[in-house]
Amino acid sequence: MKQMKTLRYFLLFLSLFVCDQANLRAAEEKGVDVKEIVLGHMADAYEWHITTFNHKHISIPLPVIVRSEATGKWHVFSSSRIVEAAHEGRDYMGFYINEEKNGKIYEILPDGTTKRPWDLSITKSVLQIWIVVFILLAVFLSCARWYKKHDAKKEAPGGFVGMIEMLVMSIHDDLIKDSIGEKHYRPYAPYLLTAFFFIFVTNLLGLLPIFPGGANVTGNINVTFFLALCTMLAINLFGNKEYWKEIFWPDVPMFLKAYPVAIMPFIELFGIITKPFALMVRLFANMMAGHAIILSFTAIIFIAWQMNAVLGSGLTIMSFVMMLFMNCLEFLVAFIQAYVFTMLSAVFIGLAHPEHHE
Repeated sequence: MKQMKTLRYFLLFLSLFVCDQANLRAAEEKGVDVKEIVLGHMADAYEWHITTFNHKHISIPLPVIVRSEATGKWHVFSSSRIVEAAHEGRDYMGFYINEEKNGKIYEILPDGTTKRPWDLSITKSVLQIWIVVFILLAVFLSCARWYKKHDAKKEAPGGFVGMIEMLVMSIHDDLIKDSIGEKHYRPYAPYLLTAFFFIFVTNLLGLLPIFPGGANVTGNINVTFFLALCTMLAINLFGNKEYWKEIFWPDVPMFLKAYPVAIMPFIELFGIITKPFALMVRLFANMMAGHAIILSFTAIIFIAWQMNAVLGSGLTIMSFVMMLFMNCLEFLVAFIQAYVFTMLSAVFIGLAHPEHHE
């Protein structure tokens, strides 16, 4: 019996490499709620939950910045205030976290109704984005310092700087330049390289089970929406005359583009929206699904142990192997999704600069 207990805690330790520790411990203590584990891990939050020790949650409180609908004033306070108030069964200055509305902050108005205030809080996803920005600045400023001190024409960089240069040049030359074209690629290269490295580093940090990783940033539809919006603006604000001619007056028979119904211009205008929409959904769905599958395999371990120890041993081994496989696959997906987003953005930008009629 003692050996079985030791084995159980050993498997729990191993699962920390692939899942949020706090959620796992809660699952063991309260019974397995797969929905709570999966959605709780992937959702944004006003605090960064590190772990749970002796029934006590250890979290990093984050700044809450909200505008009161009742007074019109802005309030800035730590999220620990509103969490402590919730534990005492009350609100904090009229604000509370509504668990029924995806854990968002709501305000109780004087007439007793509730309303969601303007919310500019530094949430878990926002902090994760800042960490990614800090990492990217540290990486590329250190590389820039090397090039400032050395003559790159006489001396090739090695080690970490050489690896970054190889990755940057492969994306720059083989992807961006080839997709957009030699004549037009230069103004778009900084944006596309930034998008690639931001998505790639964010995806990698999302695989870490503990701080400063673990946030599901690229599985957040708001983040992928903003990235897709940037690409849509890059496509349409700087598209040339031939691009807009092909949209409003394409080279097709008159009955398709003007009379009786302008079918082709309608389809082309619809395409302006569907292209970035496909970018947004592809990145969001792939990253969210990867996290959900890994967490689901983790939940199987605890479901099996609750059912039967023998069955739990077998399913635990199978689930652990599948989790390792999914984490290796997610590592590959982290690169592929960044590569695909950059490649499709470059292809769409290139299509906005047709050259055959210039």
